[in-house]
Amino acid sequence: MDPATISGANPTSPASRGVSLPASLKDVQIAALPPSAYYIADFITEDEEKLILEKVATAPKPRWKQLTHRRLQTWPSDLVKDALLDAPLPAWLEEPIVSRLLSLPISLDEPPVFGTSPHGRPNHVLINEYPPGVGIMPHKDGAAYHPVVCTVSLGASLCLNLYRSKDDGALDPAPAWRVLQEPRSLLITTGELYKEYLHGIADIEEDIDLSESTVANWSLLRSPSQFQDGTNQRRTRTSLTYRDVLKVSKLGSKLGMLLKR
Repeated sequence: MDPATISGANPTSPASRGVSLPASLKDVQIAALPPSAYYIADFITEDEEKLILEKVATAPKPRWKQLTHRRLQTWPSDLVKDALLDAPLPAWLEEPIVSRLLSLPISLDEPPVFGTSPHGRPNHVLINEYPPGVGIMPHKDGAAYHPVVCTVSLGASLCLNLYRSKDDGALDPAPAWRVLQEPRSLLITTGELYKEYLHGIADIEEDIDLSESTVANWSLLRSPSQFQDGTNQRRTRTSLTYRDVLKVSKLGSKLGMLLKR
């Protein structure tokens, strides 16, 4: 991929060095998957990754929701009856990620991925922290969101598994595809892949059997040589999942300054 100039920044400045954006998402489409899924290996810089991870780690304790084996944050708020309180995202989740998402057309004659969403941009971020050996069961994201998911990975690599349902509606336990998500990468899933397939992360400490024939986005990886032995030893990986919630409660606008940290 040829590095693209980031809006409002000098592409050779420390803020943007190391970022490589395509002219359009068609250039980074994952050909092995049903349309449309896209993978950008160098979506943010190492410095930006470090800053975001620091903000995640130092978020107020009430922001963290502790699950059995992992924890998460929701910004600007949890959903209540599939509705989001109308409040802004904090600046560290807006820039540089949202502006870059909005700068990327699907193709040279199509709008960005959020161009047809109700609010024209993501308004909700889910932050998940995955320690080694901890994943998430296969699931769909549901009808509360516009069918676009943009996931930025931080800290470490892991495989996302994609699943089909059988003819009888039961889940096929064998993944149909695997997508290897590297730190600082962006994965976008839309359309049929969002609506018809489930996704999950296995509860394992090492991804194995990694190769060009088993990893759907192998040709788009930043460093496929890093996985040439077919394995990825997991470390703690943090994901930022950007979506547009369809229903927004205006009650939240009165609380916006309280929710923004």
